[in-house]
Amino acid sequence: MTRTVRFVSLAAAVAGLVAPLAVAQAQKEGMPTVAIMQFTNGSFGKDARDYDGLSKGIPAMLITDMSVNPSIRVLERDQVQHLVDEQKLVTGGQVDQATAVKIGKLLGVHHMIFGVFMTDPRGNFRIDARAVDVESGLIEHVERVDDKADNIMTGIGTLSSKLNRGMHLPTMGMTAPTPKLPMRVAVMYGKALDMIDHGEKGKALELFNAVLTEFPDYQPANAEKAKLKGT
Repeated sequence: MTRTVRFVSLAAAVAGLVAPLAVAQAQKEGMPTVAIMQFTNGSFGKDARDYDGLSKGIPAMLITDMSVNPSIRVLERDQVQHLVDEQKLVTGGQVDQATAVKIGKLLGVHHMIFGVFMTDPRGNFRIDARAVDVESGLIEHVERVDDKADNIMTGIGTLSSKLNRGMHLPTMGMTAPTPKLPMRVAVMYGKALDMIDHGEKGKALELFNAVLTEFPDYQPANAEKAKLKGT
């Protein structure tokens, strides 16, 4: 077994232990619990696959935004990814309602969020998000945002607030100013997260460094880079 594989296995094992404990503590405190799965790339045009990084970038950015609400518990991305990888329920990047419910039950959360994003050759993007009530297995809220590609972070902030209200979660309160992150940088960030999931630590660090070269104050990238360096 290589060093990289050993690292991934250990990280997965730790994530598998931490997620149920985090959820149990939140439920003990009476807090709603939320998990967000990867989004499906529904882009079209000859460059559609160039946006695959957003499949993991969008949920990561949503997690960052929704986690500012102190009255809910949003699971960290790697905790959700561990269950997805372990159960081998997501094929071809496609996530459906039944899969979201099954993962949600395994995680023990109240709400699961998943969806589809699309970009087009004219520089627009659209995100369709669905929230599932895990106990009933039913869709409880559907939300959509549309904007220009380089306004993706504004769109994520809008989507986060709308989902919070649509799922009748406690009020989010004040949020930090939304950074202006160009679409290509958001894609790099998502690709770096995917490299982490595939155990390619060096490539992930390169991509995080590229993001931070252009946006040194982008804290999610700084945090992920620090986590990698600490392993």
